[in-house]
Amino acid sequence: MTEEERILWSTLKKYFPQYKFRKQAGIGKFIADFYCTEKKLIIELDGAQHLENAEYDSQREDFMNSLGLTTIRFWNEDIRKNLNGVLMEIEHLLMK
Repeated sequence: MTEEERILWSTLKKYFPQYKFRKQAGIGKFIADFYCTEKKLIIELDGAQHLENAEYDSQREDFMNSLGLTTIRFWNEDIRKNLNGVLMEIEHLLMK
């Protein structure tokens, strides 16, 4: 896991203990950074490499959507500089 993934993982467990998240969860042929099965929510953290993988990410997201899953993406920079904002967005989706 990257440093940003470690930060988010510990934060998810602390702020949302009522939801079970799996890290590095296999879904089909893809791996989700974090997955809450109860809410069908996938959280992805993207670094600079994702700028070059737009087509792959699009195929991946289409597959996840076909399973009825919601994917939310954050840049690693968001974790470092706006963790509270990230948590607010995640909380909004979890409360749906």
